[in-house]
Amino acid sequence: MLTAKMAIINSRHKSDSIIILQVLLNPEILLSLSLQEWDRMLPIARHFGVLGSLQTRLAERGLLEQVPSPVRTHLEAAGIIAADHERMIRWEVNRIQRALADTRVTPILLKGAAYVLAGLPCARGRLVADVDLLVSREQLPLTEQALHSHGWVTVKQNVYDQHYYRRWMHELPPLQHRLRGTIVDVHHNILPQTNRLKVNPLPLLADAQPIAETSLRVLAPVDMVLHSAVHTFQDGDLANYLRDLLDFHELLSHFGKEYDFWNLLVQRAYALNLVRPLYYAVRYSRCFLRTQIPPATMTALKQKGPVWPVQIIMDALVGQTLYNNSSTHWEATIARRLLYLRSHWLRMPPLLLSRHLLYKAFTRLQSHVVQPHQP
Repeated sequence: MLTAKMAIINSRHKSDSIIILQVLLNPEILLSLSLQEWDRMLPIARHFGVLGSLQTRLAERGLLEQVPSPVRTHLEAAGIIAADHERMIRWEVNRIQRALADTRVTPILLKGAAYVLAGLPCARGRLVADVDLLVSREQLPLTEQALHSHGWVTVKQNVYDQHYYRRWMHELPPLQHRLRGTIVDVHHNILPQTNRLKVNPLPLLADAQPIAETSLRVLAPVDMVLHSAVHTFQDGDLANYLRDLLDFHELLSHFGKEYDFWNLLVQRAYALNLVRPLYYAVRYSRCFLRTQIPPATMTALKQKGPVWPVQIIMDALVGQTLYNNSSTHWEATIARRLLYLRSHWLRMPPLLLSRHLLYKAFTRLQSHVVQPHQP
């Protein structure tokens, strides 16, 4: 087991994210920290949004009472905040159910809201900012109309953003409740229509599983894992890389115990054309979080994995992002920017991407132009 001296005192040789990964994997090392070392640890955990997860892990092991009292106060406060997030999400989901009660729409919850309502281990201590839904494309107008009539309004109002979401993306423009301020993202697929990987959403919709005592559903286990991989390594930019990778690890650790899960996961990845993002997620989860992956699964995914130059580049970019996460580290900054560009490159064809980036650059420039004083 790693010692606190290795993980904390020598942290000048490690990035903040690697320290957090170490303590998430081995929460017991926290018990030997001094108050000075806790002063270093708490802001790091809070920065990455995993302080509630640390509190949960310690509580589940019966170790929370062994933490120094001043520190335990911070951990318990993080647990209260995470519990408040869960209550908020459950209430928001209840309001969504009410809004859709008179329709024939049975939405599928995605990501954080799905983890909470399904009672999955990765939901414990996790912060959830908004609610993501998946409905069929044909049900988008009815869903949007019902939500509008119950207080949600479209956030993106300008013509370009409306066109961008409705024609090119896999979701409606975000909807925000005018009183509660909560955000709902309504998806009709898990990848944009312009993405290089084309996913047929019909199998996802057909195999979704009901949530007890609700009119809602969640994705089937293999689809939930695939969506987590897609969100992290195909459609995202690693903005929340540590939390997303932790979600993926915990989903695999939970569902991987089910009979024939790994075979079904590989088959589904091939069927939906999602082998590449699953390969990356499995590779880096195993590397950074020591996720137990059957050798046969790795062999099957490698058959559709990247060629070696691309693999080397991705290893370098992801490694720099995780190992050197400081905003002042130039190599990590370049890696993050390249991963951001990669996510957009995968999302749109070159001409459309160029147009989109030029438009965004122009609007940012306009927003920084100082308007002349009007007499």
